[in-house]
Amino acid sequence: MTEEAATQSGSEGIVGLDEPKKMTREDWRKKKELEEQRKLGNAPAEVDEEGKDINPHIPQYISSVPWYIDPSKRPTLKHQRPQQERQKQFSAIGEWYKRGVQEKSVTTKFRKGACENCGAFTHKKKDCMERPRKVGAKFTGTGIAPDEHSQVTLALDYDGKRDRWNGYDPEDHQRIVEEYAKVDLAKRTLKAHRLQDELASGKLMDQTMKILFWMFSSPCLSLQEREHNSEDEDEDKYADDIDMPGQNFDSKRRITVRNLRIREDIAKYLRNLDPNSAYYDPKTRAMRENPYSNTGMNPDEVGYAGDNFVRYSGDTITMAQTQLFAWEAYEKGSEVHLQADPTKLELLHQSYKVKKEDFKEKQKEGILEKYGGQEHLDAPPRELLLAQTEDYVEYSRHGAVIKGLDKAVARSKYEEDVLINNHTCIWGSYWRDGCWGYKCCHSMVKQSYCTGDAGIKTAVSRFVLCTKVLLDTHDRSGYVTYFFALEAEDKRLRQVEMMMQLDERKRPYNSLQEVKEPTEAEMEAFRMKRSRPDDPMASFLGQ
Repeated sequence: MTEEAATQSGSEGIVGLDEPKKMTREDWRKKKELEEQRKLGNAPAEVDEEGKDINPHIPQYISSVPWYIDPSKRPTLKHQRPQQERQKQFSAIGEWYKRGVQEKSVTTKFRKGACENCGAFTHKKKDCMERPRKVGAKFTGTGIAPDEHSQVTLALDYDGKRDRWNGYDPEDHQRIVEEYAKVDLAKRTLKAHRLQDELASGKLMDQTMKILFWMFSSPCLSLQEREHNSEDEDEDKYADDIDMPGQNFDSKRRITVRNLRIREDIAKYLRNLDPNSAYYDPKTRAMRENPYSNTGMNPDEVGYAGDNFVRYSGDTITMAQTQLFAWEAYEKGSEVHLQADPTKLELLHQSYKVKKEDFKEKQKEGILEKYGGQEHLDAPPRELLLAQTEDYVEYSRHGAVIKGLDKAVARSKYEEDVLINNHTCIWGSYWRDGCWGYKCCHSMVKQSYCTGDAGIKTAVSRFVLCTKVLLDTHDRSGYVTYFFALEAEDKRLRQVEMMMQLDERKRPYNSLQEVKEPTEAEMEAFRMKRSRPDDPMASFLGQ
């Protein structure tokens, strides 16, 4: 039996190591179809020995186990994942070096395996750093040295070495909390004892009567003011109830904020050196009025128009209204603050304005419903009812305005209708040949002296003379110039056509050719000979 089993097991082992049998054509086709279906997502993915899905797009040489290793194993990706036995083990998050010496009882008896010289259990006799004794602790049993304080060896990873809270004990914070709780309890106990002593002595009744009298005599004070003025108030206040600098709600306590300015800015007292201009307060550095008010300048055009102008322009008014609403809401018990929670304050303010408008509308509708008079509110304007106004306007028979409201003229920052040097018209009232001049004397020189009619006659005679000279010159040489220009343009076009027929590599360079500015005759010849593709008669020009 034993020999047969051994023979059978040996044969099985030999068969197991043989090369797998070749699949038939049908099995191969089914296998390929299954792989395609898995890649398309129509068939479930293959599962490895750990129950995890195998990506069907992974090549077979990665997922399949070679037949000469173990043909019975299924495809797996375990060898692609980190091996647990090869991973470096690091210290846990709670492990840290021991602080302080171990609290153990002093050993009075020699222990087996300890140092024969001093009796410490943490080293041997050859490693002992103590002075060699005449008779060791092994034989005397006295003067046993304490064990050395040995620290653990930590293996920290990348994050563990850079953890700023590594080794922190949460019990330390709990001890701080308990300490503050004890201090608070001691304060409460001390306050209760003080109240009992005052009640026993009769002082508390007199103080209570004073507080009640003060509260009823000043009912307009808010709850916060009463708490601040109370003598029994705790000296320790939470940070949430402390007012921010410059945002005190108590009118009795004001905080002055200095006005800071940039040193490159012009000082306010240098804006206008007139002693009768706006007053400048040197202590607060304030100039409330406009320093340019006596100069006739528009406040919108100057760089600085006083503190009042800045205070009541832009979003300053909206900001002030929001701050006022925050104060009123805080006095009525709403925990809102402009700097601490501006979004909550803005939403609350918008809701308040909507409710206020709705209340006004309901109140108005209630009054109209009770007393009537809606028809008077819906009446058209008085000007349409009476067809007349108090504005006097006189028209001519052609419809032009003779007296009354004139059409508003657009203002300009430049002075208009300024006549200089005896001129009766302004500069720019006359134009000729691309030049501006004066209409009164036809002079083209700005800021020249007016010559009147004599200047006009001189300009006309000069224009007539120049025209005659140009006509004579054109009659003599104009046609000859244009003829030579046309001939040169024809020659250039023929040369261009010849160059376009040559190969690019055989065309000569034009770097040595002199380039001049074309004359008027050459430009006119170019325009006459130029062919336009969009011209419908372009195809008939060469015929």
